[in-house]
Amino acid sequence: MFSIEHEFDSTVVTLVDEGSAPLQEDVIVNGFEECITIEQYDARTDKVHRITLSLSQMRDLAAAISLPEGVYSRREKAD
Repeated sequence: MFSIEHEFDSTVVTLVDEGSAPLQEDVIVNGFEECITIEQYDARTDKVHRITLSLSQMRDLAAAISLPEGVYSRREKAD
């Protein structure tokens, strides 16, 4: 299950783990104009871990999900 909310300066997507136990904590993806942040609470350390991706890194990740093993270079389309 996931939810999408539009905040003042970002779009927030929350991913909820619904599988069988053991379940992971929710993953929160914040889409800002200049970057994407991914956050997840870690109960072992009682801290939230945050990763920041550039928009280019996020496009690479989205493209990589459906590709086979290998090394790739993504090219921007010309207008």
